[in-house]
Amino acid sequence: MENNVINSTLSEKNFESNLKQVHTDKYIETAQNVRLYVKDYGQGKPIILIHGWPLSNEMWEYQIEFLVQNGFRVIAYDRRGFGKSSQPWDGYDYDTLSDDLQEIIEQLELTDATLVGFSMGGGEVVRYFSRHGGKGVTKAALISSIIPFLLKTNDNPDGHPREKSENTANAIKEDRIAFIDNFGKTFFGVNIINKPLSTPLLEYYRNLCSVASPRATLKCAESFSFTDFRDELNFVKVPTLIIHGDDDKIVPIDLTSKKAAEGIRDNTYIVYEGAPHGLFYTEREKLNNDLLNFLNS
Repeated sequence: MENNVINSTLSEKNFESNLKQVHTDKYIETAQNVRLYVKDYGQGKPIILIHGWPLSNEMWEYQIEFLVQNGFRVIAYDRRGFGKSSQPWDGYDYDTLSDDLQEIIEQLELTDATLVGFSMGGGEVVRYFSRHGGKGVTKAALISSIIPFLLKTNDNPDGHPREKSENTANAIKEDRIAFIDNFGKTFFGVNIINKPLSTPLLEYYRNLCSVASPRATLKCAESFSFTDFRDELNFVKVPTLIIHGDDDKIVPIDLTSKKAAEGIRDNTYIVYEGAPHGLFYTEREKLNNDLLNFLNS
C-alpha cells in the first residue's frame, strides 16, 4: 500500500512537470528594460512563430494548437511594442528586432529550430540569418512575407511609391483605430460579396492591433516599408518554405514572394490561388498541412 501511495505521488509530480513543460507563458528580457511576452507550448523540435503587423502572437491561434498536437514545441512571442510585450520608445529597426529574436533563441537554448515569419515577420527571419548567421535554425518559412523589398526605387520600379507609406503614416496619426478597421477588411479580403470571417472575429483582430503602441505601429511600418533585404537573401542557406496568396492586396505577391523564391536557393514556393494577405485564418487548414509537410520533410 505504501509503495502504491509513493508511486501515485511520483506519477502526479511527473504529470504536473509535464504540464509545466507543455503549457508555459513567460517574459524574456531581451534588452535593458525590454521584456517580451513569450508562449512556449509543447515538446519536440522547436518552431518560432513571428507575427505580422500590427498584430500579436494571438494571430497564430489556429496554428499553435495544430502544431503542438502534431508533436512540435511552439514558441510564439509578441514583438516589442505589440501585445503584452514592453513598449519602448525606440528599437523598431530590423537589427534590433532580430537581436530580440536572437535573445529568445539563446535564452531558451533552442537548436534545430524552424523560424516562421508572417508578413513583417519575414524581415526578422532574413535579418536573423544575415546578422546572426542563422544560429540554431535549420529551416525557415516566409508566409505572406514583405521580403525582399517593398519600396519603389530606380532599381525596384514595381515597388510601392514612398507617398503610399507617407499616406499610411498620416492615416495612423489621424485616427489609428479607424485605419486598423479599414486595413483589416483588406487584410482578409472582405468585401460586399466575400466575407471569409465573421464580424466578431474581424473585430477581435482589430482589438489585437489596437493594443499595440502607436509609436511601434508607426516605426515598424517604416521598417518594413523601407528596408531592402535583396542582398541578404543569399544568407538564407536552409530549406525555406515560401507561401503567398495571389490575391494579396496588402503585400503583392509579384513584388515579394515571387522574387524571394528567385533569390533563396533552397526553397519550396507555394501560391494560394485567390487567397488574401491574412491566409493564416482564411486558408488555415491548407496552411497547417503545408507547414506540417514541410516540417516533416
